[in-house]
Amino acid sequence: MPELDLPQRQATDTLMLTGFWYRALPADRVHRDQLHKATLLEIPLVIGRDREGRPFALRDTCPHRGMPLNSGKFDGENLECPYHGWQFDVHNGQCQLIPSLTSDQTMKVDRIYAGSYPCEEQDHFIWVYISDPGPQGAGFAKPAEAPEPAPQIEKFSDKYKLAYLQAEMPVSIDHGIIGLMDPAHGPFVHQAWWWRTRHSIHEKRKNFEPIPNGFRMAAHTPSSNSAPYKLLRLYADADSISTTIDFVLPNMRTETIRAGKYWFSSLTTVTPITRTQCRIDVVAAWNLFRWVPFMPGLLKFVFAKFVEQDRHTMEMQAEGLKHNPHLMLIDDADRPAKWYFQLKAAHLESKRTGREMKHPMDGPVTLKWRS
Repeated sequence: MPELDLPQRQATDTLMLTGFWYRALPADRVHRDQLHKATLLEIPLVIGRDREGRPFALRDTCPHRGMPLNSGKFDGENLECPYHGWQFDVHNGQCQLIPSLTSDQTMKVDRIYAGSYPCEEQDHFIWVYISDPGPQGAGFAKPAEAPEPAPQIEKFSDKYKLAYLQAEMPVSIDHGIIGLMDPAHGPFVHQAWWWRTRHSIHEKRKNFEPIPNGFRMAAHTPSSNSAPYKLLRLYADADSISTTIDFVLPNMRTETIRAGKYWFSSLTTVTPITRTQCRIDVVAAWNLFRWVPFMPGLLKFVFAKFVEQDRHTMEMQAEGLKHNPHLMLIDDADRPAKWYFQLKAAHLESKRTGREMKHPMDGPVTLKWRS
């Protein structure tokens, strides 16, 4: 058998990518003048809102003696370490006061910084920009700036509904992401009478194309054997319904469904918490069934069912991964997973050399699988 026809061994890693925005916490859980703990890429964070409601994110470690700042006092502007009373501006981390200094001691307090991260609120979530690690010298580094705003869901009208879901996954970021983009698990993991069964498996052909830092499943008609598709077609009374799906580094899957004047858009991320734990966050916006009172709850139920099925699958997979098995990826169903690993490697190589990132896809390609 030719070597190219054999499944390819694939070893995942636990490397988490810096220099990107990540979802930290749902915005409705972050209240004014309160402090909240979060972890991104194994970095402990303290997150809150100032007295005007603007979000902020600091490293949850005082640069003096390592005390967690989340247990300190917060006056809506400055955060005070509970150990020695050092105070830090919550938006840039700059030290404002060291109470133990005497009047004749000339230490330049304003040169000291607690770790600070760009922070924005977007589509029901607090996003934090995790910059690339700088040179050694903790406590004396000004905060980095984000090169672009936090991602947001694409919207196609002024009026719409918005909802979110999230679930913890006991696997690395790599397994979380390739599970997210896997096109072949649907009939086995996401079975339901109102969606589809494993008996509806059939051959599919989808066109993919490269986009900056990722790839796109070109606009196509959704699966006609699912009940939601049939309901959407009846409701929208549209000549055609199209779906477009993108994946972009480090962890974003966007899906857009258009049916005439109606639309549905989602942005799903897999957030690395530690090397062995990640979290899936799904935020959706839509103008479909906007006037139907129970529709937001119904859509949230459907998404919650899907997310819980994925979470349970990842939980079972984690048991097998404990034994560090050799893994393999096949064509064509696992080609998106291969692209992800190649994109990740190309991104890291570009950062290492300073050269332009070389995309692993040369151009459009058609993939076939059964699902």
